[in-house]
Amino acid sequence: MASKLSTCFLSPFLVSQNSSNNNSTDHFNVRFLFSSRRFLPASCKMRHRSFSSQYKRQRVKKGSPEQPPTNAAFVSSGDEDTEPGDASTDSESSLNEEIVDVAENNSVAVEHIDEQDLGSTIVPDLNKSLALDREGEEQLSGDQLDNLISMIRNAEKNIHLLNEARVQALEDLHKILGEKEALQGEINVLEMRLAETDARIKVATQEKIHVELLEDQLQKLRNELSQRGAFENSKLDTNENQKKLLNEEPVPDNSSIISLSKELDSLRTENLSLNNDVQALKTQLNNIKNTDERVVMLEKERTFLESSLKELESKLSISQEDVSKLSTLKVECKDLYEKVENLQGLLDKSTKQADQAILVLQQNQELRKKVDKLEESLDEANVYKLSSEKMHQYNELMQQKIKLLEERLQRSDEEIHSYVQLYQESVKEFQDTLNSLKEESKKRALDEPVDDMPWEFWSRLLLIIEGWLLEKKISTSEAKLFREMVWKRDRHIHDAYMACKKKNEREAVSTFLSLTSSSMSSGLHVIHIAAEMAPVAKVGGLGDVITGIGKALQKRGHLVEIILPKYDCMQYDRVQELRVLDVVVESYFDGRLFKNKVWVGTVEGLPVYFIEPHHPDKFFWRGEFYGERDDFKRFSFFSRAALELLLQAGKKPDIIHCHDWQTAFVAPLYWDLYAPKGLNSARICFTCHNFEYQGTAHASELASCGLDVQQLNRPDRMQDNSAHDRINPVKGAIVFSNIVTTVSPSYAQEVRTAEIICQCDGTLNRRSSRVREKEEESATKPGSEARDGGRGAHWCGWARRRRIGGKGLHSTLNFHSKKFVGILNGIDTDTWNPATDTFLKVQYNANDLQGKAENKVALRRHLALSFADARQPLIVLILGLSRISDAKLQILGDYNVGCITRLVPQKGVHLIRHAIYRTLELGGQFVLLGSSPVPHIQREFEGIANHFQNHDHIRLILKYDESLSHSIYAASDMFIIPSIFEPCGLTQMIAMRYGSIPITRKTGGLNDSVFDFDDDTIPLQFRNGYTFLNPDEQGLNSALDRAFNHYKNNPESWHQLVYKDMTMDWSWDSSALQYEELYAKSVARARATTIRA
Repeated sequence: MASKLSTCFLSPFLVSQNSSNNNSTDHFNVRFLFSSRRFLPASCKMRHRSFSSQYKRQRVKKGSPEQPPTNAAFVSSGDEDTEPGDASTDSESSLNEEIVDVAENNSVAVEHIDEQDLGSTIVPDLNKSLALDREGEEQLSGDQLDNLISMIRNAEKNIHLLNEARVQALEDLHKILGEKEALQGEINVLEMRLAETDARIKVATQEKIHVELLEDQLQKLRNELSQRGAFENSKLDTNENQKKLLNEEPVPDNSSIISLSKELDSLRTENLSLNNDVQALKTQLNNIKNTDERVVMLEKERTFLESSLKELESKLSISQEDVSKLSTLKVECKDLYEKVENLQGLLDKSTKQADQAILVLQQNQELRKKVDKLEESLDEANVYKLSSEKMHQYNELMQQKIKLLEERLQRSDEEIHSYVQLYQESVKEFQDTLNSLKEESKKRALDEPVDDMPWEFWSRLLLIIEGWLLEKKISTSEAKLFREMVWKRDRHIHDAYMACKKKNEREAVSTFLSLTSSSMSSGLHVIHIAAEMAPVAKVGGLGDVITGIGKALQKRGHLVEIILPKYDCMQYDRVQELRVLDVVVESYFDGRLFKNKVWVGTVEGLPVYFIEPHHPDKFFWRGEFYGERDDFKRFSFFSRAALELLLQAGKKPDIIHCHDWQTAFVAPLYWDLYAPKGLNSARICFTCHNFEYQGTAHASELASCGLDVQQLNRPDRMQDNSAHDRINPVKGAIVFSNIVTTVSPSYAQEVRTAEIICQCDGTLNRRSSRVREKEEESATKPGSEARDGGRGAHWCGWARRRRIGGKGLHSTLNFHSKKFVGILNGIDTDTWNPATDTFLKVQYNANDLQGKAENKVALRRHLALSFADARQPLIVLILGLSRISDAKLQILGDYNVGCITRLVPQKGVHLIRHAIYRTLELGGQFVLLGSSPVPHIQREFEGIANHFQNHDHIRLILKYDESLSHSIYAASDMFIIPSIFEPCGLTQMIAMRYGSIPITRKTGGLNDSVFDFDDDTIPLQFRNGYTFLNPDEQGLNSALDRAFNHYKNNPESWHQLVYKDMTMDWSWDSSALQYEELYAKSVARARATTIRA
């Protein structure tokens, strides 16, 4: 592998003239030269010399009379690379096609090439197929040589690319060898340390033996000491006896007493020395014990070094496997070299054929010259009229030669003419086949659906048909027929509509009635009844869901219609072709009938019906969407009016899909009042986007829309689970619907549990070992605790008291669990696309992140933040107004997807507040965009914004700005969402779409869309952010610290994570498929039940 790479270079055509004693005619010497070792530099371009017919005629007339015959050769290296797979086959096919082109351009007859046998693709009998015409002026053109040159250039480029790949493989091998040497060095160091450890253990063993010897000596000394003690006791007894004798007998001599006292003093001195020796031995014994502990520590260190050695050996084995892979690659390269040799062999064959063609052409040129000479001789003979016999014989000989040449030329012309005629017949046959295919395609196009018209066209046509039905201009059966044709995008109804554009309505109706053909559609007819729809009437995420799921189902071939209230504060400029129908729909409310106007238009390509009630309370002319005291009456009236519209229009939908408590009345109204009237073809689907808002009211208010209060105010129907005198519309929809969904699988599990206290401790923490270790590590770092002097204590106390669950509906949801499912929402990937977002300073995509860096600089300048450090991480949070039923919210404009949260405690306000300070401690920048409807929270964040008003790294914008939100998404490196609970959440999906890594709490939809990068229990391809479980500052610190460390210490891995997040699919396609399956199963069960009945 370390040897030099052999490359191949094809030199340009070299044309030369040489003189020879054997030939007297001109020849073109064409040589293909190959260098067997290396390519020339890329700047060395191949040049060719034009061989035009005129140039060749000049060379024939003016050239030297003697030139050698044509010579062509390939010199191949035999070790060149080629493209993998079928590259050799493609090159051979292209080579044969080039040869055929050369033959055709020069009126050369070529036999058909068999594509299956590349070895038999040689043009046969070129000597016969190449010939001059009768005039002898047709010669070889330089274009054919250019074609051969370009063909060989392509082969050269392919070989060059393979050589580059081989060089890259060699570089990788060198890197692996370098790593192997580094690992070997580490292994040597570890072996040295292991030897040192063994030496220390030997020394410790010797010290231990020495200690045992000292202990034996100590025991001996103790025995001697005990013996001496007994001796001293006997001495004392002797002294006492002496004293007694002194008392009884006369006093002995003073000298004996003095000797005894001296002996006693010496014994005492010896006893003290022995005591000192004992203390010294005890000290040595303690030192020996310490030595034993050191020996244990050294043994542990030896164990650790052995484990490290094993790990390094495993790495070495992995590197050896890589080397084996490289050897496999080398074998593959050898196979490629063989393919290159085959290709060069084909090139040799083609070159020989070209040489033969040139030789035949040169022979023809020689014959032409001879003919010219003969003609000149004949002219001279005619002029001088030589009468000699030799001249006459010479003339006859010349005439015979001329006749032979003419016959040969004639045969050549006949062969060329036959081949040309065959080619013309093939072209004619191909043209006939092409015309027949075009005719079949036109016929097939008439029967196929029209796919080149936008959905707005079909929605507009459907609304026209519905208007005619409501105005009684067509019958119900005719409307059904036209709906099916629109549903199928039938070309006949398309052509009829295009033909009626300049006609009046009566003529248009008659034209449509003339259509008799129809076909049934396999799609479903789905009608959404909702209070919001983006972008015309959007407050929160509900509006985006209605538009997103509607467009996705429409793309899948289903007929989708929307029914909305006609608010006075709608964005009418976003409605296409809004018009009022000449029909009045009457609906019951408060004991009487009220008239409703029906408006139609298209929004985002979807057909929409707007109901305008003629009620004295002006239900939807308040300048607001929600927040009125009589919201219960407003939306119960709308729900009944929507069903009345379906009944009077004669619609037979398969699915009626209602959303949130505002249209939850549809389910009981449908089954109790409208199914008995004939509107019984549909199955009811109810989606609750947030169980926090249930729209409860006193039971008596339910009677206004015509429902029986006594029948419905029961525990198994609509009675609220916590107050028996109140009605719960969401509970009623759960009970009366065939399908019940919410906006994420995790949220569906959470709301089925009883309300539990959300603790700020570790009782719910079920993280992987790797994540727990990192959390513990970050928690022990200096500054990991809050530095705000207990600022978060109030909020954390709220988090401890906050209850999550089904808001009293968990028992109802568990009872109806078979029809309850969570489906994760999607986002509109056309609106949220950094490659086409017009709000951005620079568009970008996952393959080119330079634009993201430029957007980051632009945002910093716009917000007056420091941009001295381009690598300083920027963490953001985007908040906005949301739907609430207990306060009035003034609608400030068109809010985009993701701006569905508020600065309220349930969104983790205490954690948002802590994240600002923690980001500053970690050396990052923080931007917050949004506001709060809660006054004291708004005031507190205004104080924080004022405190950081001129700060270089913190900026709080306490309002919502649509264009700024797009810029923040594009500029941010991280996006924090520390919600206490979150049904779905769309901001994390938008953030990932723009390359911002989400940092979220594991709850609801966040748990279903964001997976921790350090969680080894999750497959690597799904890890896309950082998460924490407990809603406290320690959990948030853990996620923030790990994200910042990853960003700062491993930029390459961070870029890979950004690329992965940007390429993830968060569109509505997957969600629409799940809804489609639920719809289809419910409709199938209903039809089966009907058949059995």
